[in-house]
Amino acid sequence: MSTSTQAIVVEYELPHAPAKVWRALTEPALVAAWLMKNDLVAEVGRRFTFRAEPIGEWDGVVHCEVLEVEAPKRLVYSWRGGSGNSKLDTIVAWTLEPSAGGTRLKLEHSGFLPMNAMAFEAIGKGWRGHLAERMSRALAELA
Repeated sequence: MSTSTQAIVVEYELPHAPAKVWRALTEPALVAAWLMKNDLVAEVGRRFTFRAEPIGEWDGVVHCEVLEVEAPKRLVYSWRGGSGNSKLDTIVAWTLEPSAGGTRLKLEHSGFLPMNAMAFEAIGKGWRGHLAERMSRALAELA
């Protein structure tokens, strides 16, 4: 018997070339500017962490492993963390496509179980919130 899962799917239109958006997804200092502190290396099999201030039962650490890299088109990594009913074992996939205005960036964060409802809602708000604006600000500072 399989348990159904939910996914957060968001598309962003960014006024920057795919190569520049790729940098925002793969260079630790740029990722930290719009998401969280990290030690990301965009190589398949590399493990890394995202770090934020702990909230409630969450210790502020997301454990990840790079699963797929196709520069500058696709980046996929696992996203694990939490404990108890907030324990996550999910996948984040970023897909970049050139567009008339720059880049269409698609995020699919999948694998949320029914017991992850609170995390699904909170993370969904984050991904849908001001993320594109924060990423654009970080990219605007690049030469």
